[in-house]
Order: sequence, then structure tokens, then C-alpha cells
Amino acid sequence: MTRAWEADPTALLERRLGKSAQELGNSRDDDDCPDIWLLDNGDVAVIGRDLTAVYQARLPDGVSLAADERLVVIPGNMLSAAKADIPDV
Repeated sequence: MTRAWEADPTALLERRLGKSAQELGNSRDDDDCPDIWLLDNGDVAVIGRDLTAVYQARLPDGVSLAADERLVVIPGNMLSAAKADIPDV
């Protein structure tokens, strides 16, 4: 069965949405940097902590993760800071 959407591994990181982890006080160095990026194809890449195993057994009804998907968590202030940069589709 073909998926309705598939990630394009050739898409490039185009620009950060919001502020960097350092600007928001969510990171002290380059080794732990949650981030949100707009890709050149309009998709969005999120860098966060992989908590798939923690949440897998307690996902709400109607929410599922495919074998090749991960649930990542980012600081709430990072998403709020990106709000103005997120394009309307």
C-alpha cells in the first residue's frame, strides 16, 4: 500500500523556524540542540529527544507510529517562538 505522504530524503534544510535552542536558553552547547527547520520542499524537520519508547504504550486512540517513525519532544517555548515563521499552507 502506498502512503499518502512520504518524507523526501533529498530535501535540504532551508531555514530555521523560530529561534535557536541557545537563544531560548534550552541548550548550553552544540551537542543538545532541539530545533525546527523548514525544508526546501515545504516539509518541516524537528530535532528533539526521541521518546518513542516512553510514549508508545500510552498513545491516545487514533494515534499510531509506523515502524519508521519516531515521537520526538521539543521545548514548548521553541514551538511558540516558531509560530510567526510557520507558513500557511
